[in-house]
Amino acid sequence: MISLPGLHLSNPTPEPPSTAESIVTRTQDLLACSEYRFEVPFTRTLTIRLLTGTAEFFGTELAPSSTYTFTGTKGAVYTWRGCKLEIGGLAESEYTSEETQMMSYANAHFALEKLRERSVQTGELGPRILVVGPENAGKTSVVKILTSYAVKAGRQPVVVNLDPRQGMLSVPGSVTAAAFSSIIDIEDSWGSSPISGPSPVPVKMPLVYHYGIANPDEGSLFRPLVTRMALAVTSRLEDDKPSRQAGFIIDTSGAISHGKGGVYENIDHIISEFSVNVLFVLGSERLYSDLARKYSNRPTEEAVSVVRLDKSGGCVDRDEAYMKQLRQAQIRAYFFGHGENTLGPHSHMADYDELNIFRIVDAASDANSSFRPGNDDDDVYGSTNNIYTKATPSPMIQNSLLAVTTAAATDSQEVIRDSSVRGYIYVADVDDVKKKVRLLSPQPGQTPSNAIILGSFPEDVPGLVS
Repeated sequence: MISLPGLHLSNPTPEPPSTAESIVTRTQDLLACSEYRFEVPFTRTLTIRLLTGTAEFFGTELAPSSTYTFTGTKGAVYTWRGCKLEIGGLAESEYTSEETQMMSYANAHFALEKLRERSVQTGELGPRILVVGPENAGKTSVVKILTSYAVKAGRQPVVVNLDPRQGMLSVPGSVTAAAFSSIIDIEDSWGSSPISGPSPVPVKMPLVYHYGIANPDEGSLFRPLVTRMALAVTSRLEDDKPSRQAGFIIDTSGAISHGKGGVYENIDHIISEFSVNVLFVLGSERLYSDLARKYSNRPTEEAVSVVRLDKSGGCVDRDEAYMKQLRQAQIRAYFFGHGENTLGPHSHMADYDELNIFRIVDAASDANSSFRPGNDDDDVYGSTNNIYTKATPSPMIQNSLLAVTTAAATDSQEVIRDSSVRGYIYVADVDDVKKKVRLLSPQPGQTPSNAIILGSFPEDVPGLVS
């Protein structure tokens, strides 16, 4: 148990698997070019150990005789030449399949490598890749595979996550970018970062902007943040030769692929701002047809290669209950760490007037404005583009996640919106009588005077500490 100084609270420890579950072990032989697919709920644990042969997990190779532990995971172990696995625990669902799309993903990687080789020779920017498709099409899995293969080839690609519904090196509700020069962690997905505490070396330092809304089509934040992220990433590539040659890979939310009347404004905006030249489309023939037709006759200097990649048969629907559990697990890991890499968050008291909280104005919060925190005293911050309202702390912000930006509280709304995130704090308790709040922070220190953003997403996380 991790004690929290000043709060006398601890991180709730998940119940260990039952004895019967923990002793269930068996071996699984995989033929060449096949994979073992599994689904493990958050209430169970599955272990996998590579006994013979070679295998990989979304592009990252399994180390021989190392035991990997999975919980709350839907994944697949693939082998190119055949292998034997030792599997412990009970999965909710598991099976093997010889029908995979890994060959097409590998071919996509080799095609990108040709573009990178040309970049090395000419000094031009490497491939600028955008991955789109409906929900549960396997976009993030493909991004991980392409990133892992690029790293194994000695590249340092920048990965951009524009899907606020799942975090990358940060919490859900954010959009992030990071250069990857080391392998992706098998158990911990994208891995951890210094934004939430000490990290393994080499660290992955992400650039984080807070979006705070579940859907990119809501509110007026998404496109300005895309523009800001594109400016930051392209500026990084100007000064970072390895990443410039490797290019970048952009992951997106399925929501932007729905379009409205065949018009995909958010996809258009991303392609324009990032100067995308490779567009991978997963899981939708209609989307591929629409985008291929749209970008088929562009000038050579603005050409976009639209490539269809088939959805893997291992992709499964992730219902909202699972996604909520996943988000809460990511937030918990942000403060307390994951597996053996535990973190010790700090807590302290703060007066109401020490917090400069700005609530995001979006369609969802406007529709429920009477139920949002601080509305009795909210003042619209600015008179033109109302991105935020100034929120007074109240008991309704308890269990909320707050984004601490690099902007000053007196800065304009646009400056606050375009400011990166220093880190996140959690509101553990609110005393409305004494006008004080208890805050949980990854790092020790005083209450930040910076502008702090409160969004409508991710949802409150009750029971983060107990």
